[in-house]
Amino acid sequence: MIEKNESVERLLQVGIALSSVEDLDTLLDLILREAQELMGCDGASIFLVEKNKLVFKAMRSGTYFRMWGEEKTKATFKTFEMALTKNSIAGYVALTASALNISDVSQIPGAEQYRFDPAFDEKYGYKTVSLLVTPIKNKKNEVIGVLEMINAIENGKVTRFSGEDKEIAESFSSQAGVAILNTSLTEQLREANFDTIFRLSVAAEYRDKETSNHIKRVSYYARMIADKLRYCTEDCSLIFWAAPMHDIGKLGIPDSILQKPGPLDPEERKIMEKHSVIGAKVLKDSKVPVIQKSKVIALTHHEKYDGTGYPMKLKGLAIPAEGRLVALADVFDALTSKRVYKAQMPEEQAIKIMKEGSGSHFDPEMLDCFLGSLDEVREIRDKFEDKPEDFDKLKDTGNEDLGELLK
Repeated sequence: MIEKNESVERLLQVGIALSSVEDLDTLLDLILREAQELMGCDGASIFLVEKNKLVFKAMRSGTYFRMWGEEKTKATFKTFEMALTKNSIAGYVALTASALNISDVSQIPGAEQYRFDPAFDEKYGYKTVSLLVTPIKNKKNEVIGVLEMINAIENGKVTRFSGEDKEIAESFSSQAGVAILNTSLTEQLREANFDTIFRLSVAAEYRDKETSNHIKRVSYYARMIADKLRYCTEDCSLIFWAAPMHDIGKLGIPDSILQKPGPLDPEERKIMEKHSVIGAKVLKDSKVPVIQKSKVIALTHHEKYDGTGYPMKLKGLAIPAEGRLVALADVFDALTSKRVYKAQMPEEQAIKIMKEGSGSHFDPEMLDCFLGSLDEVREIRDKFEDKPEDFDKLKDTGNEDLGELLK
């Protein structure tokens, strides 16, 4: 724990650091890191208020990090929701907008409305003793979350949080609230931009009898690979937002070819292959980074690692990384998804085909990374699984309830 006479200066430094973070998950982790250092505590966690619920968003724990490592710990303690009531400590703080400094959770007076739930401690072999829990407020003084600091440590032993700790924690929580609000607004703007990109991209996919879920799966697959390859956060995000427009050029392909039920003849194939160039032309000359990335993906996601793809027959690392990523994600999704003209291919068969394409169609390193993350791939596929009604949307029945579109 830092010396108390350094606390004001440290809080100023923390405020500057928090204000510079634009990604919410990164911000929450930074808040918890700083809380641990400021308070000298073993652990910290954050709940955010969403309507009548408290949503557990993030945690850090010196004990669990030493036992399991950071990655396993965070994977174990995934997000969950609980009712926003005064029965829980976090709920009480959120609803009363008042901090609680509890020296021993096993000694909470029976007259109090809140109780400590030992379920997590019992399940994971931890012992919570002291808690300092503060409300996180926005500029309107509304509670938007709760910050819990767990087990104050002094000379290697668990102790209670002091009254001065409580004052520092409340000041820190105020800074955290402003930072969370600003970051949330930034993310909402990004979501709006992505939603616009996504909806425009759906137009091309509908003409090709693809579902909108195809776009989502490809985007999530591509970002997952980029993250596993340790691309920076900004590049991962750009790839995620840019991937939906990989087939935007299909808007320029005639229906007679795009929706032909049988195989294309050589001339039709040449016309179909122009969609990558059409897409790049539609997206060119933009100064917006995500559109610039989209242009590269649209142009190169049909290139093959051995140089036999189109439109430029690029080979190996001459193919931009984002093109190689989306090529892999796009082909896997095409193989493993149902279409109006074909059944879904079993995963085992699709994986066999993907492996056969290593070094010829696909970048071997990227493919190994993808195949080594199949549990996450399946989670994405299940989350954005096509339903029968998704395919009904592709049919023009002439019986749509237009009144529904006004809602």
